[in-house]
Amino acid sequence: MASQQSPQPADMEFSIDANHGHVPVMRDRMAELLAPAVERFADRAVLVDGTLGAGGHTEHFLEVFPDARVIGVDRDPSALEQASERLARFGDRFAPVRARFDHIAEPILGGTGPAFDAVREVGVAGALFDLGVSSMQLDQEERGFAYKADAPLDMRMDPTAGITAAEVLNTYSHGDLARILKTYGDERFAGRIAAAVVREREREPFERSGRLVELLYDTIPAASRRTGGHPAKRTFQALRVEVNRELEAVENVVPIICDLVGPGGRVVFMSYQSLEDKIIKSAFAELTTSTTPAGLPMDLPGSAARFAPITRGAEKASAAEIELNSRAAPVRVRGVEKLADPPSS
Repeated sequence: MASQQSPQPADMEFSIDANHGHVPVMRDRMAELLAPAVERFADRAVLVDGTLGAGGHTEHFLEVFPDARVIGVDRDPSALEQASERLARFGDRFAPVRARFDHIAEPILGGTGPAFDAVREVGVAGALFDLGVSSMQLDQEERGFAYKADAPLDMRMDPTAGITAAEVLNTYSHGDLARILKTYGDERFAGRIAAAVVREREREPFERSGRLVELLYDTIPAASRRTGGHPAKRTFQALRVEVNRELEAVENVVPIICDLVGPGGRVVFMSYQSLEDKIIKSAFAELTTSTTPAGLPMDLPGSAARFAPITRGAEKASAAEIELNSRAAPVRVRGVEKLADPPSS
């Protein structure tokens, strides 16, 4: 089906300062997609913001859905603290959870407070996952996500756990480096870059982003550097995805959140990379398709589709929003709604 574009938000402020370091992409459209579920669950509606970040989407949900509650999830302790301060005015309508988003089942089902009680009673009403790195993290130079400033090669969304980008560069084999650069960054010169990294780390281990950017300028042919954006963009993306196991988390969370939502609940994903979107597209296709063999007059027991699509293909941001917020340009939005359980025979 043809991709749909969202309407332009009429009253949204797109400056970084006005949005606590991160401008929420397609904010109004996300509320529109979740609104039917919120209305259906009424005063027991609980939304899960699986990628809380600066809290922009959650703040909007709490404002436009005055009877709803939101559980905000983030693995980054700094982001969680800042968002909690921003959302403190909503009292117990907002509940923060520190976790990687594919590890949310236990803290949500075992949490204490009215939001968690409602989930245990009727399930989650709606969930949003705004994938990838946030503007706030990109703009924190010391985190090492951005290639435009010399900083420690960290790139961990949770700075207390896991391996750093420097450790990837300094310990992975040539083959593994080339694989992640090609697979996660779509880098044409993955093998050449991997060879240069292995050669240079023998001289001195990688510690800071400036040295890696310099290596990339020296390794990627000049003609290729003049097209396709900054020559470091693809390598930094690949390292970030590897360090944070981003695709693994996306694959894991779909069945988890689909089990947590109640009948009539909705799940929406915002993807910024083709690999993320491919995972979501495939998972949603399976969830919305009956497994009954073709030609039978009705679904066999246990074979009916569990979900129905709520987006036609992948929705995109409007041209007007992209003009004001360039980070909305690559987004692809897909959503599904959980169907009621069929009556038992």
